[in-house]
Amino acid sequence: MLKNYLKIAWRNIRKNKAFSFINIFGLAIGLCSFMFIALFVYSELNYDTFPEESKNIYRVQLSSTGNGDAEVYPFVDVAVGNGMKEEFPEIKTSTRLTTFNGFIKYDDKQFKEDHIAYADSNFLQLFSIKLLEGNQVTALEQPNSIVISKDFEKKYFGNIASSYGKSIMIGIPGKLYKITGVYDKIPNDAHFHFDAFLSMNGEPWAQKETWSNVGYYTYLLLNKNTDPKKLEAKFPQLVEKFVVPEIQHDMGVSLSEAQKSINNFVFKLEPLRNIHLYSNTKYELEANGDIQYVYIFSALALFILLLAGINFTNLSTVKAVKRAREVGIRKVLGSLKKQLITQFLSESVLLTLFALLCAYGFAFLLLPYFNQLAHKNFSYTNFINLSFIAGMLTLCFFTGILAGIYPAFFLSSFNTIKVLKGSSSQSSKKSYLRSGLVVFQFFISISLIIATIIVYQQLHYMQNKRLGFEQDQVLYLPDAELLGGNQDAFEQQITRDSRVVAASISWCVPGIPRMNGTEIYPKNQTGNGTTIHANIYNIDYNYLKTLDLQIASGRNFSRDFPTDSGGVLINESMVRQLGWSGTNPIGKSIVRSGQKEFKVVGVVKDFNYASLKQEIAPLMMMLGGNYGGLILKIKTKDVPGLLAGLKKQWDSFNPDGPFSYSFLNDDFAKLYEGELRTQKIFSTFALLAIIIASLGLFGLSAFIIEQRTKEIGIRKVLGASLESVLLLVSKEFLGLVGIAFLVSIPFSYWVMHNWLQDFANRIHISGWVFALAGLLSIFIALITISFQTIKTALTNPAKTIRAE
Repeated sequence: MLKNYLKIAWRNIRKNKAFSFINIFGLAIGLCSFMFIALFVYSELNYDTFPEESKNIYRVQLSSTGNGDAEVYPFVDVAVGNGMKEEFPEIKTSTRLTTFNGFIKYDDKQFKEDHIAYADSNFLQLFSIKLLEGNQVTALEQPNSIVISKDFEKKYFGNIASSYGKSIMIGIPGKLYKITGVYDKIPNDAHFHFDAFLSMNGEPWAQKETWSNVGYYTYLLLNKNTDPKKLEAKFPQLVEKFVVPEIQHDMGVSLSEAQKSINNFVFKLEPLRNIHLYSNTKYELEANGDIQYVYIFSALALFILLLAGINFTNLSTVKAVKRAREVGIRKVLGSLKKQLITQFLSESVLLTLFALLCAYGFAFLLLPYFNQLAHKNFSYTNFINLSFIAGMLTLCFFTGILAGIYPAFFLSSFNTIKVLKGSSSQSSKKSYLRSGLVVFQFFISISLIIATIIVYQQLHYMQNKRLGFEQDQVLYLPDAELLGGNQDAFEQQITRDSRVVAASISWCVPGIPRMNGTEIYPKNQTGNGTTIHANIYNIDYNYLKTLDLQIASGRNFSRDFPTDSGGVLINESMVRQLGWSGTNPIGKSIVRSGQKEFKVVGVVKDFNYASLKQEIAPLMMMLGGNYGGLILKIKTKDVPGLLAGLKKQWDSFNPDGPFSYSFLNDDFAKLYEGELRTQKIFSTFALLAIIIASLGLFGLSAFIIEQRTKEIGIRKVLGASLESVLLLVSKEFLGLVGIAFLVSIPFSYWVMHNWLQDFANRIHISGWVFALAGLLSIFIALITISFQTIKTALTNPAKTIRAE
């Protein structure tokens, strides 16, 4: 019996090629989109599951509150991890990680590495990083030892059999490190990816017993069945025991003032598996994902699949008119309603299986482009493992059943006598379900158009907003440290070039996150008495001029004032958080950690030195400690020629490393790579959803026009114009699009308003966005409907009437 059902289903598919193509193609696009998004979502939800005890690993974070604002740091001070382990038996072990970037050299090969980290000796074991060579437990025990990846090995040692036991030079001035282990690579779904790990043992700075600063990514392995919330509740006693005395001594404040830290200095536990999607601080090891986008893409996948299913339901229902007599004859010959339903559901499931085969073809063809778009490394094996195939087959089966169940019951319920007499009143009645499904399709499509426009607006705003400093034609030379004592001489030499407008020696550059800050408070409590955290920029006298930073009050550093070595420039945000708004801050003093006092000589207008997603944080600028980078403001159309000249001058100083540079606007653009990638993914699949909806509308209008071919022919004979025929056919659909548009406005406004709240600097949603989306949807609907309508209207009326 099943064989006969499938045979008949195949014949009907071949007989109605156009109908079958629209259904299969639409479903294939929907299923292919679902497959890609499902892989993306699964990957995002399964980050950091590779360590054997990942469920019990937590990262220690610090929440520091000052003047009502909370700053969250993903790292803590050097002694926190081991101190917690000693204090609480619930903690099985702890390990630390801190980043390093610098030059590494072996023989004649030297490169600057940005993906290196210092780690405790138990780090590899805790994170289940298996070694191809070396002992996982002991590889990082000895001082000056290093564990490297296979790619790192190949980069420096080529295709030699093994680098194990060899030594490489790290840093300037260099220090020899012995290779004590080699691993394949860090898994793709990890929140960090390092090419090498340096031993933290033996480093003096790693042995300090301080609690009140930050800089060490610290992970705890808790005993099984430990409640992290109950453990967190005990952390304030650590603050009272270790942090309060340290702050009292370091800041020179009273005990009562230092005890405020118990409430303002809060240690928290972040589950390892939550870091990628739920933690998004300024100092993450890598750009993380966002659980909101997982929800959005999951909904998008379901919507795309729904749109494809709606197409099938609508087209099958409309097509029922042509199959009415077939149903009547089958009933006369003894077919039961149950058999008819089974037959039509078989056709539906068979169509979805064909669509799945096409979807797999699309997926294999488009996988490289999707990997590039989503910044992932999926392979073809992700699509052909048994669990994925079983899941897709199950999805296809249920999609076929759900999409075909209404048409099946609709077709099998025809009155036998009426349909054999040529009446199909049941099918000619206005289908409220069909209209509702068309409204739903365009509701989704219009909402996606609105969302796409707003996402694009927000990203364009962030990329083009005036940041408060000059970023066009600003060069940054990050490796000026290689010049050593010749850095000043190199600056003086290149500023003789008229194309170099200004130059500043500093490693602190807007758009490049720097982990340098301190706790400060106003001397004599002349403000509100609150200790706040401020970021520090180490600059020289030309820094403000080079970046065109504006002074709000006071003055810039000057060589005419020798006392400026004890002075400081602060930004307007710091003035507000110190409680100095409405007063003159010039000449007032602030105290930083170590009880070092500085006098305010000037206030710099706020500028966005970090991502526009964040509020402008307090910033203090200090003279000195700025060596390591060189910032150049240039003015020339011949940038390649200038760069060639700079390289020639660089080489003349014989530095121990190559000439490298970056443009400041490019560095700033990197801050939004994650958002741009998300926008591209969203826009791509939103476009696919619109195509699917349009495809369904095309098929629906084609079948309705086919039913009204005779009517259109008669109207043409009676003098109807092409415009009136087009209006006749399109007015019902345009009415449905209008309803969808009205429903989509409040929904899309609510969704996008909530999304924009994640950005400290954001656009305001304008009414023209909704108007544009409405016009686009009407335009898409008209184009879709007009193709078939115009074709029919231009046909010779005599031919269409005679054919009817």
